[in-house]
Amino acid sequence: MKSIRFVAMVCLMMVGNAGAQNAGRLGRFEGATDIGKTSHAGAAEFRADSGAYVVTGGGENVWGNVDTFHYVWRKLTGDVALTASVRWRGEGGNPHRKAGWMIRQSLEADSPYVDAVVHGNGLTSLQYRKGRGGPTEEIPSLVQAPAAIQLERHGDVFTLSVSRDGQGFQPVGSLSVALGDPIHAGLAVCSHDNSVTETAILSKVEFKPLGQPEAKDRVVESTLETISVETGERQIVYRARRHFEAPNWSRDGSYLLFNGGGRLYTIPATGGEPKLLDTGSANRCNNDHGLSADGKWLAISDQHEGPSRVYVLPSRGGTPRLVTALAPSYWHGWSPDGRTLAYCAERSGKFDVYTIPVEGGPEKRLTTAEGLDDGPEYSPDGRYIYFNSERTGLMKIWRMKADGSDQEQVTLDADWADWFAHPAPDGKLLLLVSYGKDIKGHPANQDVALRILSLPSSKPKVLARLFGGQGTINVPSWSPDSRSAAFVSYRLVAP
Repeated sequence: MKSIRFVAMVCLMMVGNAGAQNAGRLGRFEGATDIGKTSHAGAAEFRADSGAYVVTGGGENVWGNVDTFHYVWRKLTGDVALTASVRWRGEGGNPHRKAGWMIRQSLEADSPYVDAVVHGNGLTSLQYRKGRGGPTEEIPSLVQAPAAIQLERHGDVFTLSVSRDGQGFQPVGSLSVALGDPIHAGLAVCSHDNSVTETAILSKVEFKPLGQPEAKDRVVESTLETISVETGERQIVYRARRHFEAPNWSRDGSYLLFNGGGRLYTIPATGGEPKLLDTGSANRCNNDHGLSADGKWLAISDQHEGPSRVYVLPSRGGTPRLVTALAPSYWHGWSPDGRTLAYCAERSGKFDVYTIPVEGGPEKRLTTAEGLDDGPEYSPDGRYIYFNSERTGLMKIWRMKADGSDQEQVTLDADWADWFAHPAPDGKLLLLVSYGKDIKGHPANQDVALRILSLPSSKPKVLARLFGGQGTINVPSWSPDSRSAAFVSYRLVAP
């Protein structure tokens, strides 16, 4: 990244609420101002000897429907990556004081915006307001007071990443906010107490333009990640500017498997380069695939002979054997004893959950309710099958006994549409992907949340927010120790 270079120290700026004034020599920044009604004027100073940018700000808050803070900014168009290390001057102060990068549509106090801020208590979060005068929302990081923060804009998608060492950045969360060019980008400080000011030191400030592609020219960037269900920390395993989907974790924990371009690939769980898995004639694999409990066999869904059908082959590659003669059929679960496969299938225009012996034979229909039933997966003890169903209108997680009896709803909250429930190997947790309640189906390129619940609770909590959906966790993706899960996130970036 190219660092911002300032040729001289910037004069101390005392700028009032009347709007942006000429801030002097601010390098690539154009101005500085107090946003909203602040009782004390803010100030900024660049220290050439240390490369630190010192910003003092007052203001009641950056939250709710309006903001009050001090802002050092410039206008820009296109994609950008903004990086800085943030620390506070002095001890004490309001634990909710905030400092970091902010991208705003305008300098109005109620402007839509996205920021990446470090709080006085060490909380790092991605805050945003999607519409003028609308509410502020937040994606918090479970990593406290990182060495550095990075805010990236790729079209309407904004991503916060953090780093402990200032080198490798790991994602915290992503969301979409529609901000039209030009935007304002800069450094923000809020004291969270309008009677005082607070000072933050922002060092290693970097400003990297990433191009200005039109929407039609953007390409998909896929990122294979793992997440700790205890800490929420995310680690990037593999990233590429191509489309891939649906990771499985090997039963010994050593590698991950995913699909892309009709083929399957393996990659070490710690990262590296993907290797093509031999699937014989099955060269149009989709994102429904997974390993048997003993790790010896792989079930895949493939379309090389027409609509999707389910096949089984050795987990390390080999010749696929057809299991479901009828199509379309989409695999989703192995019984723990390895004898039965569960899948979603369309028959006579209706999608329902079916099972079939792994050796083939007649299929058994388990659901008959109106609406889509999808994503069946066995509990580790084999007693239940979890699945998602829209039979009550909004897509929700359900479960039934393995023979299809006693079907009952698991998730109940009205604000989310829930898909693809994956029980952890130890049977204690359930992982799912959730869309906003107004989203129909499970499309790609949406704001979604990975949510997790402790069984038998029906109240999931958000584990991560990201830009994804279709392909993120369509299939079982738990680590064998039940401590982490794998998933794919997406961005639409410059070619």
